[in-house]
Amino acid sequence: MPNVAELEPSFPFRPIEIHKDKIPSDLYDISPEELGRGKYGTVFLCRERATGLELAAKFVPCPKREDRRNMEREIDIMRTLQHPRLIQIYDAFDDGKTISIILELILGGELFERVIGDDFELTERACTPENILCLTKTGNRIKIIDFGLARHYNPDKKLQVLFGTPEFAAPEVVNFDQIGFYTDMWSVGVICYVLLSGLSPFMGDNDVETMTNVTLGNYDFNDATFDAVSDEAKDFITKLLTRSCTDRLTAKDALKHPWLRESAQNTELPGTKTKLKRYVIKKRWIKAVYTIIALQRMGAKIDLDLL
Repeated sequence: MPNVAELEPSFPFRPIEIHKDKIPSDLYDISPEELGRGKYGTVFLCRERATGLELAAKFVPCPKREDRRNMEREIDIMRTLQHPRLIQIYDAFDDGKTISIILELILGGELFERVIGDDFELTERACTPENILCLTKTGNRIKIIDFGLARHYNPDKKLQVLFGTPEFAAPEVVNFDQIGFYTDMWSVGVICYVLLSGLSPFMGDNDVETMTNVTLGNYDFNDATFDAVSDEAKDFITKLLTRSCTDRLTAKDALKHPWLRESAQNTELPGTKTKLKRYVIKKRWIKAVYTIIALQRMGAKIDLDLL
């Protein structure tokens, strides 16, 4: 059972409006300590002067109108979300060039980074708990932290998207078909597969090959790593990685599955952590390449602006 304190919000619910007459440094002390850097922004440790509350400040440059709309949509979604498993927004600012959001501070590190640590015992039971952070550096409790690609869902309207990480995207996303709650359940299946084996079920040599594998549902449990994984765990994944979205486990059904309720083994998964480390290193390398490309493009733009 989770620690009760871990379920309590870091701060009371507060209505969020985007300040356009202030900047973050008017109200917060921004530390030079960088907590994280991603494709869309940089996160720093900060402290609210009025309360002393430690938070995270995310700065996202918005040079284009589309960038601004995306950030405004993310803020709109986040201010409606109140759940102990979701990161909470505390404040927001727009100075015309950069949108800054002040967020609940979570210091446990990324999920995949956490499980490959030397002090983490990787078992099936530990796997039953990339844009997911651990609450602490020692526990297994997690929070979803990134809503940049999230959309409001109205069951009376057809919703389609054509973005996301190919290896985690469901077939209906790749095929630009209607999506629903079942779409996220596919991604849960991919995450469980990766955590249990250190392998990515649909990863190809490039995005096109990966998306083809997703569309065809091409995956298996043939790697020797799965010899130590229980049949119940494989059954759980199989019922999530089902091409027919109506046949996939719902969130409620998934929580009732025997693997989550009673049968997850508490023995070490031999070989999985080594492969998981390779997987994480590969993801870091890809992220670094994208960062270099973005910086090169930015440098080229700056050079052109100076002409």
